[in-house]
Amino acid sequence: MTRLVLKFGGTSMGSPERIAHSASIVAAEAARGHQLAVVVSAMSGETDRYLGHASALGGGLGEIETDTVLAAGEQAAAALMALALKQLGLKARSILAWQLPIEVDGVPGSARITGIDGEVLESLLGDGVIPVVAGYQGVDAQGRLVTLGRGGTDLSAAAIAAAIGAECDIYTDVDGVFTTDPRIEPKATRLARISHDEMLELAAMGAKVLQTRSVEYAKAKGVAMRVKSSFAAPGASIGTQVLSESALAERRVVSGIAYARAQARIAVPGIEDSASGPGGVFAALAGAGVHVDMIVQGRARSGGSNLEFSVEGRDLRAALQALAGHEGLASEVGLAKVSVVGTGLRGRADVARTLYGVLEREAIEVRMLATSEIKISALVNEDALERAVRALHAAYRLDEA
Repeated sequence: MTRLVLKFGGTSMGSPERIAHSASIVAAEAARGHQLAVVVSAMSGETDRYLGHASALGGGLGEIETDTVLAAGEQAAAALMALALKQLGLKARSILAWQLPIEVDGVPGSARITGIDGEVLESLLGDGVIPVVAGYQGVDAQGRLVTLGRGGTDLSAAAIAAAIGAECDIYTDVDGVFTTDPRIEPKATRLARISHDEMLELAAMGAKVLQTRSVEYAKAKGVAMRVKSSFAAPGASIGTQVLSESALAERRVVSGIAYARAQARIAVPGIEDSASGPGGVFAALAGAGVHVDMIVQGRARSGGSNLEFSVEGRDLRAALQALAGHEGLASEVGLAKVSVVGTGLRGRADVARTLYGVLEREAIEVRMLATSEIKISALVNEDALERAVRALHAAYRLDEA
């Protein structure tokens, strides 16, 4: 008997009608003989609504009372899904984080899962009951509810799947992982299979199909995932499998083109090569909670190093404040990042050659470049982003995927 964890996001839980439809998907899987657990997000808009209420009363992100408020959305959604399943004649029970428990560590708003006691889930599954777990949250060492951050229900689902030895189906509003955003390139095609590493890079580079930490967790625990659409008829969504690289029979050179808007570039010239030099710059940024993406370091004519790096536009003010003591500090906004991702990039210089050739032909200036084993990212002007995505998608023949 195959065990599945089915996760439904906010759009899949957006109204009583949407919940009823998602419940029908669960019922269809149960009819196939699968042993099921369900993990749910809050109804779409509820988290933002609760955050607005908390903010109006002096609560902000990263505060324990705000986390308690935000966790209520998933708790309500779990009970509503359990009711919908019971209406279909299935045995179901809503489960809250403290009832397992889902143990977490870290600060409110970005906690990490440290353990899940699977005994309660095993007992329910053995009795033929479908547990419906409130996602996005866990219990810290003090017994307080703490949330896992945006998209944290994906992480909850991956962790629960690992705890009970299940596969994990993530239901969202798209039918799988596409070679790029179909809203930009209508010729984008759905990928039948993709590795954890490729999905991790696509998620990190801007694709919003799966939360990055959920993919990391699934890879570490060997959990196979599928991305499916909850807007299709029950059983109709084919979706995309997310597997270990060893499970893929063939590696594609390029699997997809990801992008991220609203990027900024910061230049810090003439940094002394000392313990307080480049290392001090990044220590200051880390202390301010600023995530740094691309980094370029070069020698300055006057000695020391010139440092350039990119950050998300929303972090620019905090970054500049953290580095206010540096002379010649400069920044640039209105930029975007476009990334070519694929496990087949390893050792393939022709992929970079194609990227540069395409962007040069399109008269798109590359402001900064960063690479890893399976991705190449270029920082470009934001007004050229969609043209870059379409041109690269065509150049790598992703419409033939």
